[in-house]
Amino acid sequence: MNRKMLQLRSGPALVALVTTFTVLLTGCGSTDKSETPAKGKFEYVDGMVGSHDDAGEKPADGGTLTYSGLTEPTSLDPAMTIASASTGGVEMAAIYDTLMRYDSEQKVFVPQLAKSLEANEDQTEWTLTLREGVKFSDGTPLDAAAVVKSQQRYAQNRSPEAALWNGNVQDANPRDDLTVVYTMKAPFAWFDSLLSSGPGMIVAAASGPVGPGFKPVGAGPFTLKEQRPGEELLMESAESYWNGRPHLDELRFVYLGEQTTAQDSFEKGSIQAGYFRDPDIVDTLLGEGVRGYSNLVAISDTALINASEGRPGADPRVRRALQLAIDPEIVRNRVYDGHGYSSPRIFPEYSRWYTPDVKVLEPDTNEAKKLLEAAKADGYDGKITYLDSNTSASRDTGQVIKAVLESVGFKVEIELVQTIADLVSRMAVERDYDLAGWGLNYREADPYSKMFATLHSTGTQTYGMATSPEMDAALEKLQGAPDDATAREALGEIQQAYNDTVPFLTWMPFAEVSFWADNVHGIKGASNSMILFDQAWVG
Repeated sequence: MNRKMLQLRSGPALVALVTTFTVLLTGCGSTDKSETPAKGKFEYVDGMVGSHDDAGEKPADGGTLTYSGLTEPTSLDPAMTIASASTGGVEMAAIYDTLMRYDSEQKVFVPQLAKSLEANEDQTEWTLTLREGVKFSDGTPLDAAAVVKSQQRYAQNRSPEAALWNGNVQDANPRDDLTVVYTMKAPFAWFDSLLSSGPGMIVAAASGPVGPGFKPVGAGPFTLKEQRPGEELLMESAESYWNGRPHLDELRFVYLGEQTTAQDSFEKGSIQAGYFRDPDIVDTLLGEGVRGYSNLVAISDTALINASEGRPGADPRVRRALQLAIDPEIVRNRVYDGHGYSSPRIFPEYSRWYTPDVKVLEPDTNEAKKLLEAAKADGYDGKITYLDSNTSASRDTGQVIKAVLESVGFKVEIELVQTIADLVSRMAVERDYDLAGWGLNYREADPYSKMFATLHSTGTQTYGMATSPEMDAALEKLQGAPDDATAREALGEIQQAYNDTVPFLTWMPFAEVSFWADNVHGIKGASNSMILFDQAWVG
């Protein structure tokens, strides 16, 4: 495999990232006045946290592991559900596995369900080799034809990363039963990352078409046993899993709503693992030395602006006024009691993608008032609705946003929906919102894929946000960047295009962490904050 470029992206630079972020968190200042260190001394890293010295311990077979997810997935079809830990990706990875996964120790994408993935010198052709004898849970073979059919199914629907796939992959052809050759439309350096996400979750033909009647049939370590909406997802070990029957008998997913409820359940032992992203809770668990898997994620706490015709955000003056009115530090202090890290940048100073030469939109309430008054002079009534889910952090954020925006002249109404699934429906399906709390989640390992999906004019996760030709051009430059320096140059252009367009508001990056109890072993990290349970066991 030609790994020259990807090793440049993932080697010493990430070590520097961890060192820089740790220094920042222990009191160093920041170039941008709104970038501030977290409260307390915590080592935020991309990878494993806590002690993981399980060497010499013999895995135990049997038992059930209960994991608390952030939100119950509305579908277990990767063609419909975003493959990330916060939206059902952990559950789908348990059923389908992933062709590739992100290895946080090596800082590269490595084979998981696949045997190997190799690129030619200019990254225009990638060759996927499959393992022999892999079968779906219904007994049919997972061969090259099945992989291509699943990926065609994904690409032909409005899947989360379909636009990214269709914009880069010219064709996918089985060379033989165990080999697929992918031809790119142009050099594409991030293709291995794509196979660690939705397109890398291979769905059996027996699953059926996208939509009603779908059945989750995969080749992962677990199969769906029972699904009780609003209560739990129960999975059982797949006897025919390619890497041997998993140690666990069952894998149980529960959805407790509030992060504080999940924290309380975790500390009392009623769940053995769970996903956490609220900075105050993450800092508490990190401070206690709890072990887990962490991803640093830019643009995690933000609000999307609907720029569709008829919405307040269709006026660029309104979008800019919204961004200038809100100091990210206010959100950090009032919502998270000073925990976490605030910044008006897409990639703050902790990131290897930080672009200090590009100015950002620093808070400026006077300029925000002028822009809003100009929009009002042309007929805008100043009214705007803030939409979010009904959690304590969301409620607190809504109150902060209302107070700040009304201080510069907006009239703000807060609308809270009961579940994150309801929020997804309003934003992604109906696009019925003005301003909505969300997380775009741009990751250190691969910033391009999610940025394309959310910021490119052809992306499938723009949710009505404003796009621009300048943003498209910068993203296309990032697509084939041969090294870190070129990637950072492109990301600087993306930051500038953001400044000019303001498709969303940016407040805080988050550390997304799946924590687990001391008696849980063998969990592996993957991409998009997902974790894999194929080798997990409870001692």
